[in-house]
Amino acid sequence: SFSQTVNLCTSKEKPVMLCMFLLLKGDRMWHFAVSVFLVELYGNSLLLTAVYGLVVAGSVLLLGALIGDWVDKNARLKVAQTSLIVQNSSVILCGVILMIIFLFKTQLLTLYHGWLLTLCYILVITIANIANLASTATAITIQRDWIVVVAGEDRSKLADMNATIRRIDQLTNILAPMAVGQIMTFGSPMIGCGFISGWNLMSMCVEYLLLWKVYQKTPTLARKSAKVEASELKQLNATKEGDKKPAEGVQLIIEKDVTGFEPQQEKEVGCAARIAEPFITFRDGWVAYYNQPVFLAGMGLAFLYMTVLGFDCITTGYAYTQGLSGSVLSLLMGASAVTGIMGTVAFTWLRRKCGLIRTGLISGVAQLACLILCAISVFMPGSPMDLTVSPFADISARLFENEPLPTIASPEPGMILATGMPTLLNGSIAPANSDPEMSPEPVPLISVSLLFAGVIAARVGLWSFDLTVTQLLQENVIESERGIINGVQNSMNYLLDLLHFIMVILAPNPEAFGLLVLISVSFVAMGHIMYFRFAQKSLGKQLFVCHTPDPKAAPDSSPPGNTSTV
Repeated sequence: SFSQTVNLCTSKEKPVMLCMFLLLKGDRMWHFAVSVFLVELYGNSLLLTAVYGLVVAGSVLLLGALIGDWVDKNARLKVAQTSLIVQNSSVILCGVILMIIFLFKTQLLTLYHGWLLTLCYILVITIANIANLASTATAITIQRDWIVVVAGEDRSKLADMNATIRRIDQLTNILAPMAVGQIMTFGSPMIGCGFISGWNLMSMCVEYLLLWKVYQKTPTLARKSAKVEASELKQLNATKEGDKKPAEGVQLIIEKDVTGFEPQQEKEVGCAARIAEPFITFRDGWVAYYNQPVFLAGMGLAFLYMTVLGFDCITTGYAYTQGLSGSVLSLLMGASAVTGIMGTVAFTWLRRKCGLIRTGLISGVAQLACLILCAISVFMPGSPMDLTVSPFADISARLFENEPLPTIASPEPGMILATGMPTLLNGSIAPANSDPEMSPEPVPLISVSLLFAGVIAARVGLWSFDLTVTQLLQENVIESERGIINGVQNSMNYLLDLLHFIMVILAPNPEAFGLLVLISVSFVAMGHIMYFRFAQKSLGKQLFVCHTPDPKAAPDSSPPGNTSTV
């Protein structure tokens, strides 16, 4: 698999991979840094970070279908360039505003009773949200459309490209936070803002040139719609000789697109129709998603987002309550990235041996088998789960009994972990003047060790399953609907992700975390049951006949992107 990756990156697809590396590295750096910046700005409180997460999730949930529809209705090059410029420009502007806030925070606090500073916070979150929406559009157009066209009818090449992008994503997930973290540790948050703004300015120029290079090398990228991309065809004609005729499948898509655009030219759309258009697009997108043959597979993937079994802030916070240090957590995150890369290797191997749909089935079984360790950890020594304590006791005390929020006392130097956070035991913070003889017993590590062993091992099946569903969407959704269907898929993912955060907000105490683990495993199981039903409907009695390679796609029998894979 390593040699295939090297061969892939030395072929004409190399600009795509380099562009994805720059895009993903910039995204990872920004997503890591913006949360840290917001905590730093608001006096070590998670309020702004929580608001930002809620705004981002809500925006993609509501606008995912509209973003996808915009991707479908516009020229590929225009969509890629616009989303790229908006994304990077928003991050640069946000970085500049954050630098100004860090420099003049004291003065801003005194102006207009602090309302000017509040306005700056709102501006930062709004612009950062715009950057995330543009990033969503970029991901849809490049990862869900461009690489399908670049790979052509070669499904093995498409699988290798998907796996390579996922490996790049896993590597940048390690490298990007490390880079930003070191700069902020040895420099300052303001220097970190300047570095990210400079990086995005540089990478925007390089990414723009790489996309143009890929577009020139792949003339089929200009054949999405005759009316929409006529100007792009002219640009290619200036540099390429002998324009080829579009394939039969492309002609069918052009006919569908043309009929969609002609009514807009015949009569002028009224004001009421313009207002209703986004709502109609939203409804049509979700209806189209429901009617897709891969609907159950997409829903199965979305259900995997309803989990606390990942390396997000929730699981990290729980690890702190169990006495794990920041250095141990960083090693565990590195191990999870390694197993994620192993999952991409397993995906390419399994797809060649058993076919695409069966690969998802095998990956699901592997993930569930590993997550059984997480379920067992709930009942092992060291687990804080206590069913006698109401999961809602903590939030009800805060809301209805006016109990004050806990405050962090100034800890002794010896009580600081490598991450700079006070030692947490069983959800409470060790007091600054605590007597060592009166300190609580160390928490047994059997439970938390089993938990993270299961989470890390499950990444192999998780990422292999993710790649399977991604390629199923690429191959089975027609070209004219790729954007809107993948936009709705993103909305579904964010919806279940939002539900898992709400679940944690309702039951935030460590005694309830075991219950959240069991609920998470149940949702993952339900997701894979949905996928099993999809596989059963698709393959029938051939489901367990493993040695069946993917059928060769007929060159002119069906539109590209509308073929099913077994």
